[in-house]
Amino acid sequence: MEKRAKLSGYVILISCSAALGGLLFGYDTGVISGAIGFLQIKFSLSSFAVGWVTSCILIGCAIGVSIAGIISDAFGRKKALLLSAIIFALSSLGSALAGGLTTLIIWRILAGIGIGITSLITPIYIAEMAPAHVRGRLVSINQLAITIGIFIVYFINAAIAGHSTQAWNVSTGWRLMMGVGLIPSILFLLALIPAKETPRWLNQHGQSQKALAVLQKVEGSTEAAKVAYDDLNTAEDATDNTKFSDLFNKTWFPVLVIGVLLCLFQQFSGSNAIMYYAPEIFKGAGYAQNGAYMATVSIGVINMVITIVALGLVDKIGRKKLLTFGSLGMSVSLAVVAICFFVDAPATVILIFILLAIAAYAVSLAPVTWIVISEIFPSKIRARAMSICTVILWLSDFLLTMTFPMLTDSIGEGLTFMIYVAVTLISAIFVWRFLPETQGKSLEEIELFWQTRHQK
Repeated sequence: MEKRAKLSGYVILISCSAALGGLLFGYDTGVISGAIGFLQIKFSLSSFAVGWVTSCILIGCAIGVSIAGIISDAFGRKKALLLSAIIFALSSLGSALAGGLTTLIIWRILAGIGIGITSLITPIYIAEMAPAHVRGRLVSINQLAITIGIFIVYFINAAIAGHSTQAWNVSTGWRLMMGVGLIPSILFLLALIPAKETPRWLNQHGQSQKALAVLQKVEGSTEAAKVAYDDLNTAEDATDNTKFSDLFNKTWFPVLVIGVLLCLFQQFSGSNAIMYYAPEIFKGAGYAQNGAYMATVSIGVINMVITIVALGLVDKIGRKKLLTFGSLGMSVSLAVVAICFFVDAPATVILIFILLAIAAYAVSLAPVTWIVISEIFPSKIRARAMSICTVILWLSDFLLTMTFPMLTDSIGEGLTFMIYVAVTLISAIFVWRFLPETQGKSLEEIELFWQTRHQK
C-alpha cells in the first residue's frame, strides 16, 4: 500500500483561514433568530413581514453566488474571499447602526452577498488546495466553522436577550447582536493575508511556476508536488475544451442535476427553518422566553458537536452512505416532531427529536452537500457550475424561510414538518440510487470519470 504523505501545516492553516468565511456565514444567518422577536415588536411586523425580514438576507446570498463564480474565475479564489471579508465588515456595522427597517434590510441583503460569495468560493478554495485523501475532511472544516458561527451567535443572542429588559432589547439589544459580527469579519480579512491562490487557478491562467510552488507547500515535498502537477495537467489536457455551455450536454447535465437536487434537498429538509425560527418554535411548543433561548443554544451545541464527528467520517464512510442514512434519520426524527405537534406532546419531547433531526442533518446534508458540489464539476467551469447549484440553494432557503411562519399560521406546525419529512425521504432514495461515491478520488479522477462514463 502506498504511504500517504503527511498533511502539511500550511494546508491546515489556509483551510482554517478560508473557513472563517463559514463562521461569518453561520453568524450572519443565525443572528436574526435572536433579533426577529424584538424587531417584530419595534416595527409592528405581520407574519409576512417577519418572513421577509428574516429571509431578505437570502436574496443577497443568491446575488453573491451569481457574481462569485465570475469574480473568482477572473481574479482568483483568494481575491473573491477578500472581497467577502470587506462586505461582512461593512454590513455588520451598517446593520448595527441602521436607522430604520428599510436601511436594515439593505444592509442584511449586503451581508447576504458576502455569504453567497463565501458559500461558493470557500469550498472550491479548500477543495482545490487539499490532497485527495483528506479533501472531504478539510472541506468539512467550512461546515464546522458555519456551525461554530451559529453556536456563537445563539450564545450571544441568549446572553444579550436573557440579561436585559425587553424594552432595552427592542431599542438596542438587536443592534448589539448584529454589530458583534464586525469582530470575526476583521479576523477573516487578516487571516487571508498569508493564503496563496489555488494551483489549479494559477495553472489555468498561465502561472505554472507559481502553481508548482503552491503545490510544494501543499504536498510537503518536491516529488509529491510534481506528481500532483502532472495529474493536474493530465486532467486539463483531457478536459481542456470544457466550456460553460457543456454543462447542458449529455456528459455534464446529469452532474448538474445531481448538484441542483442535493441543494434542494438540503434546504427543503427544513433544517434552516429550525435554525432561523428556533426560539419561536420552542415558544410555540410551550417554553417561556428564557427557556426557548436556552433550547436554541442546545441546537447550536448539537449542530457543532455532530459536525466535528462528521469530519472523522466523511473520508472513511464516504459521501453516499452519510447522505443516505442521514436523510433517513432526519425523516424519522421530523416525523416524530410532527406527531408531537399533532398530539400536543410535552415541549421536552419535541426538543429531543428536533435535536436528533439536527444531528442527522449535521452529519449528512449539511457538510456533505457542499463537499459533493465542490468535487463533481470540471475544473475549468467548477466555479460557475457551483454558482448555479448555490443560487438555487439560496433561493430555496429564501422560499423555505419566507413561507415557514405563514405555513405554521395556516396549516400548523405538524403539517409543516410533514412536508420536510417527505423531502428528506425522497433525498435518501435519490442519493442511494443516483449519486456515485467520490471518496478518496482526486478532483482529476472524478473529472475523468464523468468524461469516460458515456464512452463505455
